[in-house]
Amino acid sequence: MAISLNKTLLDLSKLKPLDGNNFKRWSQKLLIFFEQLEVDYVLFNEPPTLGSNTVVDVSNTTVGSITAMVVDNATKKKFEKDNKTIRGHLLNHMTNPLFDLFVTYKCAKEIWDNLEKKYGVDDAGKKKYIVGQWIKFQMVNNKPIMEQVHEYENLTAAVLTECMKMCEVFQANVLLEKFPPSWSDYRNQLKHKKKDLTLQELISHMRTEEANRLKDKMEALSLNSPKANLVETSGTVVKDKFKGKQKKVRKKGMG
Repeated sequence: MAISLNKTLLDLSKLKPLDGNNFKRWSQKLLIFFEQLEVDYVLFNEPPTLGSNTVVDVSNTTVGSITAMVVDNATKKKFEKDNKTIRGHLLNHMTNPLFDLFVTYKCAKEIWDNLEKKYGVDDAGKKKYIVGQWIKFQMVNNKPIMEQVHEYENLTAAVLTECMKMCEVFQANVLLEKFPPSWSDYRNQLKHKKKDLTLQELISHMRTEEANRLKDKMEALSLNSPKANLVETSGTVVKDKFKGKQKKVRKKGMG
């Protein structure tokens, strides 16, 4: 199929292979890609019934009906080509165990439907795993704070995707408890605020605080640098003076 040069296709190079735990995001990204290729209809429709090897008796057939049969046959060939395209992408974006399991399937729709049944349904065990990851998450001192905040946001989004509702104030209060040790004083300051903060309001405060801390750190380094140079220079002067005195004493002794 000819694709418009102006159409920007989704980049699948960084798509994590399907391992069974990431089906929702994996399937959504692939579906967007298939929609861009305009081949997604293969996943939701049965193949055309007229086969390419079908023998058609045209001796008593009108010209109009013959044309219709040719179009149906062309449709089937197009379907077969698009089916191969989708099947190839589905299999190439699976881990090896899943690839081995589904490589024998020739119909892309059959692969898609089986994956949906296997991984698309609500799974209580999966929900517990996602919630467990969210609860266990804890920020540390040796990583950028906003990088860790984004990680928390992703975990929270995963919980919400599983239809477990949480208000933003609750999300913010949980994040407060996950501050790294070096942020304990700042956490206590925020806790004494009368207004309840939403998650996005808290993140905005944290972004400002991190910027201020970085600024203070840079200023401290710039202030300490001249002092260090001064101490080093002073030490050199003292040493030179001491050496000069030693030389004078030696000359007097020799005289």
